[in-house]
Amino acid sequence: MLKSRGCAQALRRAVRPVSAPLVTRAMPRAYAHAAPSAAETSRAPPVTTPSKSREEWQRQDALLVRHLNDVFSPLKFPPELASRILTHASHPDAMRRHNGRLSFVGRRVLHSYLLMFIHSSPALRPEHDYELILERALNTYVLGEHVAPKWAIGKVLKWRPMNVGNMSKPLGPDVEVPSPLTQLERESARGIGMYKVHGTTVEAVVGGVFHQFGGSVAHRLFHTRVLPNLLLPASHEGLHTAYHAHAREICEKMGGPEGPLLR
Repeated sequence: MLKSRGCAQALRRAVRPVSAPLVTRAMPRAYAHAAPSAAETSRAPPVTTPSKSREEWQRQDALLVRHLNDVFSPLKFPPELASRILTHASHPDAMRRHNGRLSFVGRRVLHSYLLMFIHSSPALRPEHDYELILERALNTYVLGEHVAPKWAIGKVLKWRPMNVGNMSKPLGPDVEVPSPLTQLERESARGIGMYKVHGTTVEAVVGGVFHQFGGSVAHRLFHTRVLPNLLLPASHEGLHTAYHAHAREICEKMGGPEGPLLR
């Protein structure tokens, strides 16, 4: 009884209701935002979209679509969703769209799936702290360091590094990443915000998959492409070591790290 009550309380804290829906009910599979009210429109300052031709936007979006489609085959990402997932708020193109809301949703999805996994695992013990396990496994920096490289997010993500002097320029799919940024030590990568931004994008990928393809696909993504990369036996970060064997077992049942996302 105490175990069930603890899990329920942790799950309610992890998955709080969102005040506004991500999409309108009339379009359950199309990516859209609710239109602002007339009062909001009159108060809001005009938004200036970065000056690019329509062809330039389409070309960039196509690169982002191709990357996500390749990494998460056979899923097919719509151009608007792909560009939203792979644009961080630090990039100038964020005035067009960015991944803030999707990362918010993705964090809740990740927390929910991990809580369900822990609560159903034979490795669960009364002394295990749900919140501590969540924090160590799904910390945004941990996702950015250990999951994002597996998805090659750094090659295409639109973002802007901080605290790097003249290299603090917007990066993206058609910009070559400066070599010093590809050879950073762990603490330096944290210092310029790389792990934080990349981890936020991992969350946005999960949120985007959950929104576009549904909970079943997102659940398989979690157990085959996320959790196996968080088994870090020599570190206090990542998934609690007591659950490693069960995580591997579920991953193998779903086809392994490259298992099918669609059934």
